[in-house]
Amino acid sequence: MRPPVAPPGWSRWLVPPAALAVHLSIGQAYAWSVFKPAVEDALHVSGTQSALPFQLAIVMLGLSAAFGGTLVERNGPRWAMGVSLVCFSSGFLISALGAGLEQFWLIVLGYGFVGGIGLGIGYISPVSTLIKWFPDRPGMATGIAIMGFGGGALIASPWSARMLESFGSGNGGLELAFLVHGVVYAVFMSLGVLLIRVPRSAPASAAPAAARGAEPAVPAAPTAPAGPQVTADRAIRTPQFWCLWVVLCMNVTAGIGILEKAAPMITDFFQDSGTPVTASAAAGFVALLSAANMAGRIGWSSTSDLVGRKNVYRLYLGAGALMYLLIALWGDSSKTLFVLCALVILSFYGGGFATIPAYLKDLFGTHQVGAIHGRLLTAWSTAGVLGPLIVNRIADSQESAGKHGASLYGLSLAIMIGLLVVGFVANELVRPVHARHHHVPAPRESADDAAATARDQQRSA
Repeated sequence: MRPPVAPPGWSRWLVPPAALAVHLSIGQAYAWSVFKPAVEDALHVSGTQSALPFQLAIVMLGLSAAFGGTLVERNGPRWAMGVSLVCFSSGFLISALGAGLEQFWLIVLGYGFVGGIGLGIGYISPVSTLIKWFPDRPGMATGIAIMGFGGGALIASPWSARMLESFGSGNGGLELAFLVHGVVYAVFMSLGVLLIRVPRSAPASAAPAAARGAEPAVPAAPTAPAGPQVTADRAIRTPQFWCLWVVLCMNVTAGIGILEKAAPMITDFFQDSGTPVTASAAAGFVALLSAANMAGRIGWSSTSDLVGRKNVYRLYLGAGALMYLLIALWGDSSKTLFVLCALVILSFYGGGFATIPAYLKDLFGTHQVGAIHGRLLTAWSTAGVLGPLIVNRIADSQESAGKHGASLYGLSLAIMIGLLVVGFVANELVRPVHARHHHVPAPRESADDAAATARDQQRSA
């Protein structure tokens, strides 16, 4: 399963489509809500229970990325994409069996546990390779791939809904829908497995041209890695890693808080207005948020190549807090203001995911950036539980207290603002990694050391 080294003439622009083939597939996770009504009706489970496969999938995404990151670095992107293909597709096939046998626990096991492992391994599979192919534009490269995860639901949602309409929402229809998903995604993800290539080591003479943005004459990473090269085990012992963990957790918590409850939130905010939001309009709002999530992943991550990672996270966290403040103060008085602020927040949510691999590369180098990224994604698992819990629990308690409409979310919005401020402070504390952690020398430095040693040996002789 080792990926072949790119042959002469190979274009590095073929690597992002390989990554997209995997990320567009596993991005189906954001479309689980399409299956929820059918699962509840066919298997007679509650709304809380029907959310279990998705919740477990997100938890397993973070855990498998954390524990499998080192294996991904060791075995390469083709192995990782192959494992992701097997697990993600098998998760659907196990779920199909569960629907056919009317055993909900098999759907939780298949989609949540087995499929969740496929999510985590697949999510980090192309990161290190993309950064090595595009050291001159790492934010753009990872943004293209991770954009696919955010946009996967735009394809999966209507496709899954149409399938359930055609097959029926009973046990048989649900079983067949899961089966088709497993087979089709296996075929589509195999394109990425077959297409992925790793770069050759760039000759020293290629570095100046690459620095000017030119395509290398040979299929190699445009520049030899320089600067810090830190192992994953050393990285998690640094304050920089944990500062970025807090940054990602706070940014994701703030974004997923709106994403998970988008439709009922906009309905509640304007239920007492002269023009309440209809169900179809609320669904359109959710689609807009998905588009903003996807656009932010490529747009903001590419911007980070120009303005720097710390500056773009200042924007995510600082402007994100301002957007939440505007919603809290005047969101229920203007639909336009509410929608625009929510779109900006979701673009920052997506941008934060896409920019973090390049931020890690800047701090720790490319040596084990995939493994470091995997460990950092435990912040996503935490935020995936924390964000919905904050919004839903507080809304339920406020409703029990007799409140309604926008007042259900006032306290939640204040908490989100506070979390974003915490993330902003953590970002400000990020500094270059101390030299004592640079236990893996950059190749250029190693070559210089080797040359010096050879000269000393010749003098001694």
